[in-house]
Amino acid sequence: MIIKKVSLETVCGITSKLPDNMLPEIAFAGKSNVGKSSLINALMNRKSLARTSAQPGKTQTINFYNINNEMYFVDLPGYGYAKAAEEVKAKWGKMIERYLHQSKQLRAVFLLIDIRHEPGANDRNMYDWILHQGYEPVIIATKLDKINRSQIQKHVKMLKDGLKVEKGTVVIPFSAQTKQGREEIYDYISSLLTEERRESE
Repeated sequence: MIIKKVSLETVCGITSKLPDNMLPEIAFAGKSNVGKSSLINALMNRKSLARTSAQPGKTQTINFYNINNEMYFVDLPGYGYAKAAEEVKAKWGKMIERYLHQSKQLRAVFLLIDIRHEPGANDRNMYDWILHQGYEPVIIATKLDKINRSQIQKHVKMLKDGLKVEKGTVVIPFSAQTKQGREEIYDYISSLLTEERRESE
């Protein structure tokens, strides 16, 4: 998959109307410090289009990135940021829920989990919630470069067990540093787009 053209097209706040896009959407969800912006930047081949922040929990909007005029990457607000007020957390949750519920073009949800740690309650809730909305999340196990190669399978199993994933769930270990896992993510997205084109013919 070759990324030729990328632009941040729409930014939706808590009260914004969601865009009525005509292209397929791929959404990215994850805890606020899991490396979501780093993953999106790595996929877009851009250094800092998706804003990485020294302060977790800064993404309080849903950001739509137009990729090659073929699809959108949709960056959802990070969840589970401890210092955010309960009222703010509830609003972020409502935004994410509204998007998952209302988007007509959403084709896949990537759920990012830190490969080093057992999934927390927020991760488990998000996984169950995405399933409940009728999607089968693809798990991206981030921060792969922080563990030894020999530990990868053990940690992937820990994530699967911790989330109690459905059988056949795709788990892709990924490192923003080395870009390991990027090709697998591209392949997954390409196969979705190919399927989409077939169905529309």
